[in-house]
Amino acid sequence: MSSPSATITTLLVANRGEIARRVMRTASAMGIRTVAVFSEADADAPHVHEADIAVALGGSTASESYLDQEKILRAAAETNADAVHPGYGFLSENAGFARACAAAGLVFVGPSPESVETMGLKDRAKSVARAAGVPTLPDARITDDDPDAWRAAADTVGYPLLVKAVAGGGGKGMRQVNGPAQLVEAVEGARREAGNSFGNADVFLERYLSSPRHIEVQVFADTHGNSVYLHERECSVQRRHQKVIEEAPSSVVDAALRERMGKTAVALVRELGYVGAGTVEYLLDDSGPEKRFYFLEMNTRLQVEHPVTEEITGLDLVRLQLQVAAGRPLGFGQEDVTLHGHALEVRLYAEDPAREFAPAPGLLHRYRHAETPGLRWEDGIGERAEVSPFYDPMLAKVVAHAPTREEAALRLARALAATELHGTVTNRDFLVAALRSQPFLDGETRTDFIDLHPGLCTARPPTPAHIHLAAAVAVTVARRRREDRLARHAPPTFRILPAHPDPNVVWESPDGTDIRVTYRLDAAEGEAALAMTVDGTPFQLQLRELDSDGVRVRDDDREWPCRVVVHDDGSVWVNDPDGQRGWRPRPRLPEERGSGSGPGPVADIAGTVVEVRVAPGDRVTAGQRLVVVEAMKMELPVLAATDGIVEAVHVEVGQYVDARAVLVTLKEDE
Repeated sequence: MSSPSATITTLLVANRGEIARRVMRTASAMGIRTVAVFSEADADAPHVHEADIAVALGGSTASESYLDQEKILRAAAETNADAVHPGYGFLSENAGFARACAAAGLVFVGPSPESVETMGLKDRAKSVARAAGVPTLPDARITDDDPDAWRAAADTVGYPLLVKAVAGGGGKGMRQVNGPAQLVEAVEGARREAGNSFGNADVFLERYLSSPRHIEVQVFADTHGNSVYLHERECSVQRRHQKVIEEAPSSVVDAALRERMGKTAVALVRELGYVGAGTVEYLLDDSGPEKRFYFLEMNTRLQVEHPVTEEITGLDLVRLQLQVAAGRPLGFGQEDVTLHGHALEVRLYAEDPAREFAPAPGLLHRYRHAETPGLRWEDGIGERAEVSPFYDPMLAKVVAHAPTREEAALRLARALAATELHGTVTNRDFLVAALRSQPFLDGETRTDFIDLHPGLCTARPPTPAHIHLAAAVAVTVARRRREDRLARHAPPTFRILPAHPDPNVVWESPDGTDIRVTYRLDAAEGEAALAMTVDGTPFQLQLRELDSDGVRVRDDDREWPCRVVVHDDGSVWVNDPDGQRGWRPRPRLPEERGSGSGPGPVADIAGTVVEVRVAPGDRVTAGQRLVVVEAMKMELPVLAATDGIVEAVHVEVGQYVDARAVLVTLKEDE
């Protein structure tokens, strides 16, 4: 049944980062005035500057800003907005917010509150899926606080299983359980995380497929009775049940399976009476002769990975969202949905794959990439940014589209490798290595992909480290000479005392390791020679085109063009087409260092304490979990480094702690 059309003239985007920019880009192209909202931490963010008008929400945490419904609605009223786009995350799947928008006379760019409510609870969503004839996995609801009842429910489901929050998504409130011994801690942890993240601590148990593929189908429906599927995406490469690499179409879904999955997804949409953009997610078991798929969940919003669908279909999904929200028909049918080429998307995060993908907030001195045909950059940051501990650590999404999957993967890897990312740790080297790995290129991308290839997490650029270090040494010498009025016109080997020894400098790596370097730079017409010893290993290198911004470094018959940037904090970053490295030369005179705030485990990054497991007087053993801190959508356990006795606990549940804050003081067990 159709609904009356509405004209959207001013759109408030109740979100931040790359999705806010993405929505505003299409809205502006449609002639719609855009309104951004922002927290104190995002005052200088790109989405704030790109909007027609921006409204400060105050606060830095999500609860103080992007999750505060009253502030969002007040901003809409103050700016005469007639519609709100929630993006994804935050309030995008909050039925109460959708109702509040309607009550305020605002068009909510999304499905009805009833659809959001039904599909937002995974156990209820599975009931709708069953009614629509969608295959589902065995499950059991946890409704009490009795561990014995939990174990009985788990026995009916069977191991391995997942403990899953009924609300929310993004891997939050989810724990894998391989046997009964892990069940109680998993249920307790999932409940706590779900309650903190979604305000709903309910969980259920579901049979776990050990090595499935994660396949999802993009669906769209309007108020005129039209519903279509826009082919599938594969999102199997994940860490902590959160997607890292997505693609469309899947390499293992043929035309017949695509039609079956698509028609099943549309049947669910019709069973629900759904309107707008949505994604029906499946687990695909392709281990046997017949591929079997099972309903996982439905996301009642635009997905992070929607650009790959746009690339293969030529459709603008945000435009379709705005048209449908305004009461207009889709304007096309299933037979009009085409499929062109292959698209791949990676999520570029400030996180450390070598430390189990731990978030890495901090200063990003430079984020710079080339604009290349076939590449699409959905950036959430500017050229320089402070990666806040208050939000998800995603910096950007990068999308490649090409005639074939292999070409898209290699094109994307090349663009990522050449990107300048100076400062905090990112997952860029992992992504490049994964995209270029033969298992990925062969399509062996199930949900255990990262577990099966752990070496990808410690991947480094293929350029030898001593090449980048040589560029750093040579260019910093060239910069000093250019800035020194007396030495500017002297040859690079000039010494006031001829017997002066070669310089000896310690270079600090971002991971905390030290590299001791001695060097001698000798000039010749048009080029220079660098004799360098790195931790006792000698290198003889030739340098060409040496200046204060870069150099071409030659080792035997191989040559690398290196760009070098020295930042205000003294760090030196070197890029070539295959990647980057960074160091900081340690000052000749040691810096004065504080004595620290006391012994004991500390918080690696700023966050909120969600669990304290010890009290003064407790005996602990090395590796024992003492405190759990939540930061950047992740729970981070703080462990005892040694055996000992808890002398003092300095934090309590709900307390916000700064990075490196001492949480617990331990003393030796006498």
